[in-house]
Amino acid sequence: EDLGLLDPPAATKPAKPARPARQAPPSAAARADIPSGYLRLYLPAARRCPGLSWSVLAAVGKVESDHGRSRLPGVRSGWNTAGAAGPMQFGIGVGRAGNAWARYGGDFDHDGHTSVYDPADAIPAAARYLCAAGAPGRLDRALYAYNHSWAYVATVKAIAARYRARGGDRR
Repeated sequence: EDLGLLDPPAATKPAKPARPARQAPPSAAARADIPSGYLRLYLPAARRCPGLSWSVLAAVGKVESDHGRSRLPGVRSGWNTAGAAGPMQFGIGVGRAGNAWARYGGDFDHDGHTSVYDPADAIPAAARYLCAAGAPGRLDRALYAYNHSWAYVATVKAIAARYRARGGDRR
């Protein structure tokens, strides 16, 4: 599929940074909402895509499965009606979601097992996918490729902003 056709208007595209900005630490809201095991995975996984914020990965994980806490089909086993599975809801080739896992999945925790249901494999795979789809310079395009909905893009970006610490939020 030609993702170039999915670009938002030029006015909404962020400028490509000359070099990756320093990552903002997790906000109090992020620390309260994200399970510590997941937070420890989001932070280094983002580095697989230079300039991608960990908060964007965490926001994707929040929307897709509430950081693996959702009891919906496909999060822990099987797949949902679209054919997506795991905490980051990758298409696994059984429905309209396609098979992104075959291309972007991997044994990122080096435990000898590649599993879409293992957050230590799924979260870095999501970073790999977003990077291949244009993140961070074309973040809206990358998020839209992940889930073909502009409402999804807006929701992920709003959650990501809430997850980043600002000035006095340094508990």
